[in-house]
Amino acid sequence: MGCPGGKTLSFFLIFVLVYLHGASSQEAGPMGQRKPFFERLRRLEEQFRRFQEATLTHLQAIASNYNLSYSIDARFQNLAQEGQALALEVNQSQAAVQSDLGHLKTWMRKTQRRSRKVDSRLLALGYALRERSQQHTQERKEQEAQREALSGLALDVRALQDTLAHLTHVVQSQGTRLAALKGWLQVACPGTTAPVWAPAQPRLPGPSSLKLQGVRQALSASPEPRNPPQDFAGHLQGTQEPSGAGSQWAWPPETQAEICNVGPALIFPNTSTENVVFLSRGFLSGLRALSVCSWVRTASGYLGTLLSYATEENDNKLVLHGRDSLAPGSIHFVIGDPAFRELPLQPLLDGQWHHMCVIWTSVLGRYWLHVDRRLVATGSHFREGYEIPPGGSLVLGQEQDSMGGGFDGSEAFMGSVAGLAIWDRALVPREVSHLATGKELPPGAILTLADAAPIGGFVQRVNCTCLELCP
Repeated sequence: MGCPGGKTLSFFLIFVLVYLHGASSQEAGPMGQRKPFFERLRRLEEQFRRFQEATLTHLQAIASNYNLSYSIDARFQNLAQEGQALALEVNQSQAAVQSDLGHLKTWMRKTQRRSRKVDSRLLALGYALRERSQQHTQERKEQEAQREALSGLALDVRALQDTLAHLTHVVQSQGTRLAALKGWLQVACPGTTAPVWAPAQPRLPGPSSLKLQGVRQALSASPEPRNPPQDFAGHLQGTQEPSGAGSQWAWPPETQAEICNVGPALIFPNTSTENVVFLSRGFLSGLRALSVCSWVRTASGYLGTLLSYATEENDNKLVLHGRDSLAPGSIHFVIGDPAFRELPLQPLLDGQWHHMCVIWTSVLGRYWLHVDRRLVATGSHFREGYEIPPGGSLVLGQEQDSMGGGFDGSEAFMGSVAGLAIWDRALVPREVSHLATGKELPPGAILTLADAAPIGGFVQRVNCTCLELCP
């Protein structure tokens, strides 16, 4: 862009040259014409001076405007740098917010999954409570029927007692008459010996008389009030069937022989979530029957999770776990959450070695729990016709909230496990008894502790020649 002062100066010089040329052409004129020329020249000098001042002022203004524009450019550059820094901070804040939102979404998904699990378990508990209430109602009806039967039997016993007293009186009167006849015979015929009457052979009492005699002895031998139906049923039957799931069994400790050849043992020293053992092969095919047997020793107030099998579809396809919030000595046997049965395992919490077998079959949904060769609990209609799918993650010592993870220390197992084995069939009682006495392993085991790999955390694997030598 050109300078306005330079253009004005060039114009003024051209004007002066033109004017001087005109003046030189008029030098031959009269003297009277020179005076106006000098006056014009003086005016031109004054105009030129004013023009110089104006030009200088104008140039100073231009210089100040240039300084101002330079400062504006510097400010624009500063603003651009500040804008870039602000954009960087905004991007970092957005990244942090996105990360927090991701964590929040993950936590919400876990919370929703656990809430669904809790809801399903509550529904299952409600169903179990309804079943138990129905069972209690049926038991009360049976007890009332037994009381009525016992009342009828008591009336029959009283009637028999009255009949027996009458017969006794009749026998006594007959004895008196017989003695009188004997004396009369000796008086009427002296020297005649009285016939010797052979005592009648007593008849063996029949089954009904034995039962009545037992009832009379039970009624006369127990002055304190008792539970008539249970005492009477136990007296007549002699044995009682094992109670269903949820009843607490207590028996005196049995002195066991030395148990050997149980295989390796795993020791879980604490409830850390890092203490986990994976059974590498898992289930290669679907299971319609299952037997899980193991030697277990724990001294904690609850059993914890012995076994957990999870798939992508459901993290509780097969679980044996008892957490500290459950009733002491109970364990949940879960197949395809939310269906489960609560089993009594109070004898396992004494710090000694015990053998347990949990058996299930989809035929009629039958299940059995054996502890130290004793049948502790049994039932039916539990996952009838169900198949445990293959391809999941099988874990010992932890309960999975997701496939291969999501462990919780309150559900972890603390203690020792030895000789654990899993079959895809229901073992018979003879096989369970052989396992509990250290005999041969039944054929067809699909998983044992030999398949345990890897072992994480503080879990120790030891080989013991006999069970009592395991730490």
